[in-house]
Amino acid sequence: MLEVNNLKTHFRTQDGVVKAVDGVSFSLEAGETLGIVGESGSGKSVTALSIMQLNPKPPVEYPEGEILFEGEDLLKTPDRKMQKIRGNDIAMIFQDPMTSLNPVFTVGNQISEAVRIHQGGSKSDARQKAIQALKDVGIANPEQRVREYPHQFSGGMRQRAMIAMGLACNPKVLIADEPTTALDVTIQAQILELMVDLQEKYGTAIVMITHDLGVVAQLADKVMVMYAGRAVEQGTTEEVFYDPLMPYSWSLLRSLPRLDTAGEVRLLPIKGQPPSLIHLPEGCNFSARCPFVKDECHDTDPALEEKKPGHSAACILPVEEIEANKSRVDQELGVSG
Repeated sequence: MLEVNNLKTHFRTQDGVVKAVDGVSFSLEAGETLGIVGESGSGKSVTALSIMQLNPKPPVEYPEGEILFEGEDLLKTPDRKMQKIRGNDIAMIFQDPMTSLNPVFTVGNQISEAVRIHQGGSKSDARQKAIQALKDVGIANPEQRVREYPHQFSGGMRQRAMIAMGLACNPKVLIADEPTTALDVTIQAQILELMVDLQEKYGTAIVMITHDLGVVAQLADKVMVMYAGRAVEQGTTEEVFYDPLMPYSWSLLRSLPRLDTAGEVRLLPIKGQPPSLIHLPEGCNFSARCPFVKDECHDTDPALEEKKPGHSAACILPVEEIEANKSRVDQELGVSG
């Protein structure tokens, strides 16, 4: 349903070209969920905005790559046709509802507008769909709330309203950029369950962008790990979480809070900072922070390659050496695997 091939999204600035997305590829079938994880600035949201064709032109450029939706390259799709696809066939739940909701229109008006534009029908039908969408995401008394403005909603309720807007047209592909960040765990579970129900009912494909690895573990079928604008590991959720083959992925998972043998919570942060996307280092982009680094890592830029069947990683080290290094560092730190 959705296939991204060697996507490069660059921003031309006064300081140079920012390679926000630098050769990312993945595919997504109907009813499948892809989790995209990585530190802030790794290119996750820019990848999503590239699919939606919402990056500003200029300064954005797409020097290479293609984004195929049902066989059509969205990078070459005319703006008028893209407007029909965006919000209907491909919908996006944005990270910050305060900058996505219009403060001068009621929440119900904004949801029903999307329904009428893409699916037609009367104002009353669209309003009923807006009420049902708000009800589906757990907003109490939706008949009243549909007449209220964004400033009358709490932060969590605004986020749920954004989710309702994204789901109202039953899209074929749903891109969720940190959709549960502002929600408490009860509502978060409800929203995730709603996405699963939508997926089962309509065969919706979901791209889940999040820092919450627990959400990815619960919802995603496969995972793409991004670092410095590139995909550095891809595989099933079980493979990436339980047997990461890229040192960055392994380090990212190790940075989660964990209990040591004494019952104390330990944090194992990744040392250093991500590199500048304007002045990328020679060799592997992660070499300055990598716990398994070797001299040749500073000279060799590793490509994403299949290490095990269906499991790819961008690292020059063989699988056996990666596994040995993981065990060695665990022993040095005195933590379990």
